Amino acid sequence: MSNELKAYLSEEDGVSTVEIVLILLVLIALVLIFKEQLTKLLKSLMSKVASQSNSV
Repeated sequence: MSNELKAYLSEEDGVSTVEIVLILLVLIALVLIFKEQLTKLLKSLMSKVASQSNSV
């Protein structure tokens, strides 16, 4: 059992938890940096969708 645990811990295949956390941190930072621009973009898109749905 000890050998299996060592093999599991030394395995480097797949995505590790650290890599996932780093990717999430980068995405959160980008959202915080561009929050105002993203909000304006989403509002304009939603208003276009609403106006075009009324004409159908």
